[in-house]
Amino acid sequence: MKNNYLEKFEKMRIAGKLASQTLDMLTDFIKPGISTNEIDKIGYEFIRDNGGYSAPLYYRGYKKSLCTSLNHVVCHGIPSERTLNEGDALNVDVTAIINDYYGDTSRMFEIGKVSVKTKNLINATYESMIKGIQILKPGIKLGDIGYEIQSYVEEKGFSVVRDFCGHGISNTFHEPPNILHYGKKNTGQELIPGMTFTIEPMINFGKYNVKVLNDGWTAVTRDKSLSAQFEHTIGITENGYEIFTESDKGYTKPPYN
Repeated sequence: MKNNYLEKFEKMRIAGKLASQTLDMLTDFIKPGISTNEIDKIGYEFIRDNGGYSAPLYYRGYKKSLCTSLNHVVCHGIPSERTLNEGDALNVDVTAIINDYYGDTSRMFEIGKVSVKTKNLINATYESMIKGIQILKPGIKLGDIGYEIQSYVEEKGFSVVRDFCGHGISNTFHEPPNILHYGKKNTGQELIPGMTFTIEPMINFGKYNVKVLNDGWTAVTRDKSLSAQFEHTIGITENGYEIFTESDKGYTKPPYN
């Protein structure tokens, strides 16, 4: 079993590295005046030119290579001619396929100078993901991850989206188990070495309720409050975890410099 998952982990590292390198590369382009369509095109070409393929492209009819979720968009924002403005908050979600394996990651970007409330939400979202990751090891349960995230953000007055969650991932984009970002300690499936999945909390400034727009993809906060998200792809090792999508440049949360 161990040899099997070590081989899988090696392939996951390659896919995760390409996804995180795509976000690293895009960072210099993400500024006021660029459209999310342009970001999508640049990301697609980088993944293609480095031997990969953008997993979202044509996935269940999706017609773009990345997801670009602005301000009150929770997830699955579709790139468009909308240009970025000073004060916007943008999540860019990249999934790269290389050698049939998937690397899935997202980061928040501050467009120019953002409000204090925007910065606070972004920071809390990142820290909640890290708190969910740092406890990972064989023997803990999925509910423990959700508990860490939920208790941290609710203490700060924010809310955890219930309608979307992390997911298993390897040579399939989405597979069991679901990784809820809320929950109770010592509940749910137990982690074992070799498991690979995403942790990707979506945190709202207001209430957690969301709705999906008529395009069938774009999820927004019902109360139009700001939303933020970060995501890593992770593997469970014999005594802990490995993050496959860490930045080569050391980028964690904005500002990236």
